[in-house]
Amino acid sequence: MTTITKTMNALKGGEFLIKETDANDIFISEEWNEEQLMIAKTCHDFLAQNVWPNLDRIDAQEEGLMVDLLNKAGELGLLGISVPEEFGGFGKDFITSMLVTEVLGAGHSFAVAISAHTGIGILPILYYGNAEQKAKYIPKLASAEWKACYCLTEPSAGSDANSGKTKAVLTPDGKHYILNGQKMWITNGGFADIFTVFAKIDNDENLSAFIVEKNYGGITLNPEEHKMGIKGSSTRQVFFNDCKVPVENLLSDRQNGFKIAVNILNLGRVKLAGACIGGSKEIITQSVKYANERQQFGRPISKYGAIRHKIAEQAIRTYATEAATYRASQNIEDATNALIAGGMDEAKAKLKGTEQFAVEAAILKVHASEVLDYVSDEGVQIYGGMGYSAEAPMDRAYRDSRINRIFEGTNEINRMLTVDMMLKRAMKGELDLMGPAQKVAGELMSIPDFGADEKSLFSDEKKYITNFKKAILMVAGSAVQKLMANLAKEQEILMNLADMIIELYVCESLQLRVEKLVGKRGEEACKEQLDIMRVYLNDAADRIHKSGKEAINSYTDGDEQRIMLMGLKRFTKTAPINSTAARRSIAAKLISENKYCY
Repeated sequence: MTTITKTMNALKGGEFLIKETDANDIFISEEWNEEQLMIAKTCHDFLAQNVWPNLDRIDAQEEGLMVDLLNKAGELGLLGISVPEEFGGFGKDFITSMLVTEVLGAGHSFAVAISAHTGIGILPILYYGNAEQKAKYIPKLASAEWKACYCLTEPSAGSDANSGKTKAVLTPDGKHYILNGQKMWITNGGFADIFTVFAKIDNDENLSAFIVEKNYGGITLNPEEHKMGIKGSSTRQVFFNDCKVPVENLLSDRQNGFKIAVNILNLGRVKLAGACIGGSKEIITQSVKYANERQQFGRPISKYGAIRHKIAEQAIRTYATEAATYRASQNIEDATNALIAGGMDEAKAKLKGTEQFAVEAAILKVHASEVLDYVSDEGVQIYGGMGYSAEAPMDRAYRDSRINRIFEGTNEINRMLTVDMMLKRAMKGELDLMGPAQKVAGELMSIPDFGADEKSLFSDEKKYITNFKKAILMVAGSAVQKLMANLAKEQEILMNLADMIIELYVCESLQLRVEKLVGKRGEEACKEQLDIMRVYLNDAADRIHKSGKEAINSYTDGDEQRIMLMGLKRFTKTAPINSTAARRSIAAKLISENKYCY
């Protein structure tokens, strides 16, 4: 398919709810090229040689160790994967940078440090800096000569970032801004040379952003925070006391800071999903190896059905969230390239491309972080008593995973954002939700079509996904119509709708991935992947039904409620499958390979 045709056919962000996607239009992880696989191997080898043998030392925050690891990563070019070549990077595309994020995501506290540096550390300057700022800072950040951090959160400004109290005042001679304020939970704060700081100039309504060098003075740090997990990650409170910042270090335009923060968070959410996938895969590999080694009642515990169920479910959820993550990553890449081809500046195009898929970014952040939490929890259970021991790897995995549901906006905030952004796009006329919703409402009063459709390998799954969309449109359309402006206050209903949307996006992404894979390898070679798809969709139907039912029951009654519940039941109906046999097949493959192998 040509790039022009692909761009014309491409879905915009959020359109997955009302339009169909062709399997050939998505990217799947089975399509990595040789160069990308070599980069992934370099990342894996780096963890194996430098990070995994030193996890206890990293968690103890041994003086200089994290800085040394970042320096070594910088020498290999791992900090500059997506940095343009003119600034000393490799200039690779977004999807390659996602692969690097995924593999390094298994690096525990190191993964947090390198993600913060390459993401929220470098990207604000790379995307919003002027030519002089980029030339001065990016090469040294890409090489690891300088380390970066990002100062947004304050004691009274977390999810409501724009309410921050840090102030910037212009000096009488107009040459400096004087910064005063307090920031907290600053990753890499203990060793950073460059701080991207968000503050309000005078009494501005919105934040502005500044590039602050540590040697400007007026910067003090609290001791390292003691945390539940990611103990090796430097997390400090940072205080700015009459810190003098040259006026040329204002990043972008005055009052553009909040927009910078939002757009960088969109990127951070997608990247966090990638890191969670890497963490999940490594935990599954450790779970499988332990299950094959651990003997009980004269045989390895991997022979027992209860353990096989856990291993299979770990893999099913990970494979599904991976499908969704790389589908969205390719969408972002394609949207960016289309904007560049249309004459937009590359840095602006990258931001616009990501902004277009902000809905999907929020979805991925929620789903992948909750999958990692599930996978690590079951990892502890598979290890049994050893899972609870600090001598075994699951203790660290379990504690480190928990932060991901809080990072980059809590999962609750991201759920509400998912629905809010879709509804706002609909009101702006960018997304036609009401037309399809009204069509579904009309369908509720009609007799279901029991006609025999022509059967193909994926016809059942495609029908399920079409019906899941109808279920969401039915509930969302009804809720908007009935509650109107009050819907924003009904957070429980927003959560229900978000959960339905998240499951739909993951289901469709998974189905498309398996369909494309079967097209490449044939049905016989994809038996386990087909099982993964069938089990996930079957279970997702129940989850969508539960969320829909809770929403409907909370704002309807009488005949309206009865008709909607009947419609919901119709739209979430699936044919029976033997999920036990499917999970056994999925687990058997993992156990025989002694690792995550999908």
